[in-house]
Amino acid sequence: MKLSPHRILSAVSLVLFAAAPLVAQNSSSSNAEAAAQTAPVQRRGVEAAGSAVTLETSEQMFTVAAALNTCGYDAGLAESLPVRSAVRREIADQTANVDGGLPAQRALCGYIQSHQLPGSQNLAQFVSLALFLSPDLQLSFPENEMPPDALNVVNVLPLLRTWASTIHLHAIFVQHRADYEQAVLQVHDTVTRMLLETNAYLHQPATVYDGRRFLVLLEPMLSPEAANARIYGTDYFVVLSATRPQADAKTEAMRKAGLHLEELRHIYLLYEIDPIIYARASSTARLLPILKTVQDAPIDFLYKNDVNAFLTECLIKAIEARTMDTGIEKPSRKANGKERFDPTGYNIALQDYERRAEVVRRQQVIRDMRSGWVLTQYFYDKLSTQDREGISLKESMGELVYGMDVPAEASRDKKIPFFDENSPELVGVSGSGASTTRRGKAVKPQPLTAMDQAELKLQQGDRVGAADLAEKELAAHPDSTSAMYVMARIHLMQREPQEAFDTFEKIIATGKDTRTVAWSHVYLGRMYDTALAQPDRTKATAEYKAALAMPGIQPDVQAAAEQGLKQAFAVPQRAAHPAPAQPNDDDDIDAITRKQKESYQPNQEKKPQQ
Repeated sequence: MKLSPHRILSAVSLVLFAAAPLVAQNSSSSNAEAAAQTAPVQRRGVEAAGSAVTLETSEQMFTVAAALNTCGYDAGLAESLPVRSAVRREIADQTANVDGGLPAQRALCGYIQSHQLPGSQNLAQFVSLALFLSPDLQLSFPENEMPPDALNVVNVLPLLRTWASTIHLHAIFVQHRADYEQAVLQVHDTVTRMLLETNAYLHQPATVYDGRRFLVLLEPMLSPEAANARIYGTDYFVVLSATRPQADAKTEAMRKAGLHLEELRHIYLLYEIDPIIYARASSTARLLPILKTVQDAPIDFLYKNDVNAFLTECLIKAIEARTMDTGIEKPSRKANGKERFDPTGYNIALQDYERRAEVVRRQQVIRDMRSGWVLTQYFYDKLSTQDREGISLKESMGELVYGMDVPAEASRDKKIPFFDENSPELVGVSGSGASTTRRGKAVKPQPLTAMDQAELKLQQGDRVGAADLAEKELAAHPDSTSAMYVMARIHLMQREPQEAFDTFEKIIATGKDTRTVAWSHVYLGRMYDTALAQPDRTKATAEYKAALAMPGIQPDVQAAAEQGLKQAFAVPQRAAHPAPAQPNDDDDIDAITRKQKESYQPNQEKKPQQ
């Protein structure tokens, strides 16, 4: 199975890969290692969706996390399970007492410290790399199929292998295998219950397997405050750690499991809702005016320019508000002691509960709206009707999209006073009140890169400004795929087909961003289909097939390529008396999608988008 970046979420740094079986490394350094050959770690499935959903551990992830710990990674140590401190002590003892231990550690830590990135991006790049490793710590996929953040630290692998072998790290992992199994047992029932309850709310059958996967990797050596997730292709992976069970957790389930379930549930909702939204991707274009109302909102650039990603996030916010723990005790139907059940009193108490709980939920919706997720209220109200009628989200999605009065909604949304980006009330993408890496503190949107700004200018019709930024980027970085992609589309808009063609071909030949390469194939296919001199359908279909063959094809690219195979692309016909030109009005070949790059920020992989 091949992989390709799908998107980066800022709520949790999200990562996806092709799962390798947990096979013990070959070694004869100890009896424990020999025992590992016959006692593989059990893969414990989470029953909510059969084989599509699993909960397990990975020795590759353990090895990378252990390396980070030995090189100064102390985040969340006090809240971590006891096994983390025990492993750290044993690693320190081994490093000090075996021949070559200290030199191997110094070399490893020197590399790790020289490749640090700010904030959660630093951990994300190593987690991303770990997901692409085989049990012998070799890359399980070619480098050109790996995400950019993992490539940033790929050269740590020789140092990592030397260090792990020198201190017999595999033996340490085997020694603590029971602790890892116990950690899985601690969270298993809670995760299962959360998935089942989510499926029940969505009216989603629990046994449907559609070829996609949702895998939860538990790694106690990482901070419990930093859930990491990635999406590649059709697979969703979440890497997280459990805390020591806490008495002050919001719910009994969270207290027992020591998990931050809000982040995990958020990603699972994304897993369930993604295919529903993207099955109607062509229909959501009518909602584009909504994006104009959030250009000044404190949300990430991707969500301001990808209507499907924005739509999905608002819908998830609404579901989270509808199902949130309000902190208000719900009345029970059970009688107290010997007292007889009083249906009248119960109904009065239930109505009072619903009234007070609704106030709390509406307050959350307001926070979501003021944080930039302006469609939350629309979806919240629609979901209340759906809840009463027992309609599944899949069945009602068409009505949610087609039934929206877009002008009225946009007019209302323009009046929403957004929070300042530093406001403690700001709600990020990881769930109600949650954040990227630290609970209780909202995600601060990162500043736009030069190419982010170029994309924005291009979508606003400012070709001159976009070209200026792209040319400056190319002057500084001649191999910048994103800058070349901007220039290629500007050439198309300016009726310079040969320049556009040559640039797209250069992207395909040299680009490492598989998403941009795939779209370049699509554009070349459209150019062959619409060539004025002589359309070449054979070459066009070859380009569409090349796009579909790219690893981890994403829904929007796939839809464009499949449409190209189905019928030749045709330049949209203009009206006999066209209205005054709008921004990008002459962007014919780029009519289906407008570029929003997937890798705006290495720690924010997001929904499929062009």
